[in-house]
Amino acid sequence: MQRTPAGETVIIPRNFKLLEELEKSEKGLGDMAISFGLVDSGDTFLSDWNGGILGPAGTHHDGRFYQLHVHCSEQYPAVPPQVKFVSKINMNCVDSKTGTVKKEKLPAMRNWNRNMGIEQILQSIRMEMCSDQNRRLRQPAEGLTF
Repeated sequence: MQRTPAGETVIIPRNFKLLEELEKSEKGLGDMAISFGLVDSGDTFLSDWNGGILGPAGTHHDGRFYQLHVHCSEQYPAVPPQVKFVSKINMNCVDSKTGTVKKEKLPAMRNWNRNMGIEQILQSIRMEMCSDQNRRLRQPAEGLTF
Protein backbone atom coordinates (compact mmCIF):
# COMPACT_ATOMS: atom_id res chain seq x y z
CA MET A 1 0.00 0.00 0.00
CA GLN A 2 1.08 3.52 -0.70
CA ARG A 3 -0.41 6.90 -0.04
CA THR A 4 -1.09 9.48 -2.72
CA PRO A 5 -0.22 13.16 -2.11
CA ALA A 6 -3.91 13.63 -1.27
CA GLY A 7 -3.57 11.02 1.51
CA GLU A 8 -5.51 8.27 -0.27
CA THR A 9 -4.41 4.68 0.17
CA VAL A 10 -3.50 2.83 -3.02
CA ILE A 11 -3.05 -0.95 -3.08
CA ILE A 12 -0.22 -1.91 -5.41
CA PRO A 13 -1.12 -4.93 -7.60
CA ARG A 14 0.71 -8.20 -6.92
CA ASN A 15 2.76 -8.25 -10.12
CA PHE A 16 3.85 -4.62 -9.74
CA LYS A 17 5.07 -5.38 -6.21
CA LEU A 18 6.94 -8.49 -7.38
CA LEU A 19 8.47 -6.67 -10.37
CA GLU A 20 9.71 -4.00 -7.98
CA GLU A 21 11.26 -6.67 -5.75
CA LEU A 22 12.86 -8.39 -8.76
CA GLU A 23 14.37 -5.14 -10.03
CA LYS A 24 15.81 -4.32 -6.61
CA SER A 25 17.29 -7.81 -6.34
CA GLU A 26 18.80 -7.78 -9.83
CA LYS A 27 20.43 -4.40 -9.20
CA GLY A 28 21.97 -5.67 -5.98
CA LEU A 29 20.30 -2.98 -3.91
CA GLY A 30 19.88 -4.05 -0.32
CA ASP A 31 21.36 -6.50 2.13
CA MET A 32 24.39 -8.23 0.60
CA ALA A 33 24.09 -11.21 3.01
CA ILE A 34 20.91 -12.33 1.24
CA SER A 35 19.99 -12.85 -2.39
CA PHE A 36 16.88 -13.78 -4.32
CA GLY A 37 15.66 -14.05 -7.90
CA LEU A 38 13.18 -15.87 -10.07
CA VAL A 39 13.62 -19.61 -10.55
CA ASP A 40 12.56 -19.21 -14.20
CA SER A 41 12.92 -15.85 -15.97
CA GLY A 42 9.94 -16.86 -18.12
CA ASP A 43 7.64 -17.14 -15.08
CA THR A 44 5.07 -14.50 -16.04
CA PHE A 45 3.26 -14.93 -12.71
CA LEU A 46 6.48 -14.28 -10.74
CA SER A 47 5.56 -17.08 -8.34
CA ASP A 48 8.68 -19.14 -7.70
CA TRP A 49 11.91 -17.66 -6.40
CA ASN A 50 15.33 -18.91 -5.32
CA GLY A 51 16.71 -17.38 -2.16
CA GLY A 52 20.08 -17.45 -0.51
CA ILE A 53 21.32 -16.53 2.95
CA LEU A 54 24.94 -16.22 4.05
CA GLY A 55 25.28 -17.55 7.58
CA PRO A 56 26.10 -14.88 10.17
CA ALA A 57 29.57 -14.72 11.73
CA GLY A 58 29.91 -15.94 15.31
CA THR A 59 27.22 -18.61 14.92
CA HIS A 60 27.25 -22.26 13.85
CA HIS A 61 25.99 -20.91 10.50
CA ASP A 62 29.20 -18.90 9.92
CA GLY A 63 30.65 -19.45 6.44
CA ARG A 64 27.67 -21.42 5.16
CA PHE A 65 25.42 -20.43 2.29
CA TYR A 66 21.85 -21.66 2.59
CA GLN A 67 19.55 -22.10 -0.40
CA LEU A 68 15.80 -21.59 -0.10
CA HIS A 69 12.71 -21.78 -2.28
CA VAL A 70 10.16 -18.98 -1.97
CA HIS A 71 6.65 -19.28 -3.41
CA CYS A 72 4.43 -16.21 -3.77
CA SER A 73 0.80 -17.29 -4.08
CA GLU A 74 -1.92 -15.39 -5.90
CA GLN A 75 -2.76 -13.71 -2.56
CA TYR A 76 0.74 -12.22 -2.17
CA PRO A 77 1.43 -9.57 -0.81
CA ALA A 78 -1.75 -9.78 1.28
CA VAL A 79 -0.31 -13.01 2.74
CA PRO A 80 3.37 -13.88 3.24
CA PRO A 81 5.18 -16.15 0.81
CA GLN A 82 5.74 -19.82 1.56
CA VAL A 83 9.42 -20.41 2.33
CA LYS A 84 11.25 -23.73 2.35
CA PHE A 85 14.92 -24.41 2.90
CA VAL A 86 16.59 -26.50 0.19
CA SER A 87 19.79 -26.72 2.24
CA LYS A 88 19.48 -28.81 5.38
CA ILE A 89 19.43 -26.60 8.49
CA ASN A 90 18.58 -26.92 12.17
CA MET A 91 16.53 -23.93 13.45
CA ASN A 92 13.53 -23.65 15.75
CA CYS A 93 11.49 -21.88 13.04
CA VAL A 94 12.11 -24.59 10.41
CA ASP A 95 10.33 -27.95 10.18
CA SER A 96 13.10 -30.53 10.63
CA LYS A 97 11.51 -33.02 8.21
CA THR A 98 10.46 -30.74 5.32
CA GLY A 99 12.57 -27.58 5.64
CA THR A 100 9.43 -25.42 5.61
CA VAL A 101 9.67 -22.18 7.59
CA LYS A 102 6.98 -22.15 10.29
CA LYS A 103 4.98 -18.93 9.91
CA GLU A 104 4.05 -18.78 13.59
CA LYS A 105 7.73 -18.98 14.65
CA LEU A 106 9.23 -16.32 12.35
CA PRO A 107 8.51 -12.72 13.42
CA ALA A 108 8.35 -11.31 9.88
CA MET A 109 5.74 -13.90 8.86
CA ARG A 110 3.80 -13.72 12.11
CA ASN A 111 3.61 -9.90 11.85
CA TRP A 112 3.26 -9.79 8.06
CA ASN A 113 1.82 -6.76 6.27
CA ARG A 114 1.57 -6.06 2.56
CA ASN A 115 4.38 -3.47 2.69
CA MET A 116 6.86 -6.24 3.46
CA GLY A 117 8.49 -8.47 0.88
CA ILE A 118 10.82 -11.37 0.16
CA GLU A 119 13.84 -9.39 1.33
CA GLN A 120 12.32 -8.81 4.77
CA ILE A 121 11.51 -12.52 5.13
CA LEU A 122 15.08 -13.55 4.27
CA GLN A 123 16.50 -10.88 6.62
CA SER A 124 14.22 -12.12 9.40
CA ILE A 125 15.43 -15.70 8.90
CA ARG A 126 19.05 -14.51 9.03
CA MET A 127 18.34 -12.58 12.23
CA GLU A 128 16.80 -15.74 13.73
CA MET A 129 20.08 -17.54 12.99
CA CYS A 130 21.66 -15.12 15.50
CA SER A 131 19.02 -15.62 18.18
CA ASP A 132 19.91 -17.35 21.45
CA GLN A 133 17.74 -20.35 20.45
CA ASN A 134 19.51 -20.89 17.11
CA ARG A 135 23.05 -19.52 17.14
CA ARG A 136 24.59 -22.55 18.87
CA LEU A 137 22.42 -25.34 17.48
CA ARG A 138 24.51 -28.05 15.87
CA GLN A 139 24.05 -28.06 12.12
CA PRO A 140 23.87 -30.94 9.66
CA ALA A 141 26.86 -31.55 7.44
CA GLU A 142 27.23 -29.00 4.68
CA GLY A 143 25.81 -29.97 1.29
CA LEU A 144 22.83 -31.95 2.63
CA THR A 145 19.37 -31.06 1.34
CA PHE A 146 15.77 -31.61 2.41
